Amino acid sequence: MLTIAEQREQFAAMFTRPLPADVGSSATTLGGRPALQLRITTPRPTGDAVLPGGPVLLYLHGGGFVVGSARVTAHVSAALLRHLNGRAISLDYRLAPEHPFPAAPDDCLAAYRELLDSGIDPHRLVVAGDSAGAALAVVTMMRARDAGLPMPAAAVLFSPAVDLTLSGASMRSKDGVDPFFAPADLEWLFGQYAAGSDRSAPELSPIFADLTGLPPLLIQAGSSELLLDDAVRLAGRAGADEVAVTLEVVPRQPHVFQLDDGSAGAAAALERAGRFLATRLGGAKEAS
Repeated sequence: MLTIAEQREQFAAMFTRPLPADVGSSATTLGGRPALQLRITTPRPTGDAVLPGGPVLLYLHGGGFVVGSARVTAHVSAALLRHLNGRAISLDYRLAPEHPFPAAPDDCLAAYRELLDSGIDPHRLVVAGDSAGAALAVVTMMRARDAGLPMPAAAVLFSPAVDLTLSGASMRSKDGVDPFFAPADLEWLFGQYAAGSDRSAPELSPIFADLTGLPPLLIQAGSSELLLDDAVRLAGRAGADEVAVTLEVVPRQPHVFQLDDGSAGAAAALERAGRFLATRLGGAKEAS
């Protein structure tokens, strides 16, 4: 088996893409952690300038809580950013096994809190994440709600990994169909992160959480992934808790298919996700 360092290098080599020429990136910090900030550097078709008070996208990367980085998924953040007259910040939260639960959600809440403390209007703030990062997005909003902090305007969740107990029916029905994972792979990753904690606890598996008070959600998943039922059940849980939720299951697509920037299906899904965020931002405009 590869070492943790080798797994991280392999994951980065597989999924990192060059940023478009008109997307500028800069290193920053948020909540005490390194982060990557993105801005569109060319004028928008509308002629609008990117203003300091413009919308902010907080992006949380995936990787099973063990691999991944802000840079690996920067092209996804950039695709969403094209619909927002603002900036995106992707967080490098601490990874397991060096830093198991609750290090990552602690980092994400600290980042969210700092954005609010900096004066950002929560109506101009949106959140997105993929896989483990999508789960962390849900947990961050739950924690923010419980702390009395305002909610963001909306959130987009790509293939959320929200059931660390692996109890979804698709863990069996999609075994051998999923091109990336077998159940044992997810068991190992989630074990590194949980490190002996109760995996059914809501902050580890938000499929079992009370989602009341969360903002509008868009959940996207592929029909070919082991985690399909995580997305389907999360949408049902959100709906039962009176959260406005849209679920999209794209046929014959794998886990976080949005990472494949050469795929027409990925481009279309990111287009829908970007428009979803744009229409829920107070005063934000959709890209033409």
